[in-house]
Amino acid sequence: MAARPSHGDIVQPDKVDELMDFMAPAIDNLLARLEPGEFTTTEFISFLVQIPELQNVYEEALRRWGESDERMSKMVIHGQVIPGVLRRSALVEWAGYAHGEPDPYAVPAWWRLREA
Repeated sequence: MAARPSHGDIVQPDKVDELMDFMAPAIDNLLARLEPGEFTTTEFISFLVQIPELQNVYEEALRRWGESDERMSKMVIHGQVIPGVLRRSALVEWAGYAHGEPDPYAVPAWWRLREA
């Protein structure tokens, strides 16, 4: 019986990087709309899904990850993809872990918008 390829192995390229590239324009779009200040990853995702065109990107990323269990897909999108895009963005900087902030899918962080 042949092994089933999984995310990140030699047979199937890393989908996290692919999804980061896919979501980056939507995330930058939202970052450009925010007022200066700090926010958590959880707050950012809440803002993102309130804007229909950005919610569509979020939902497509969940679909592309391909887990049959949506919770597992959200763990990847919330914990790796969105924080990865934020870390790469010149618009924000990581401001530490958001200890005590509830998030059922990942360990949230604080982010700070950079001065324009």
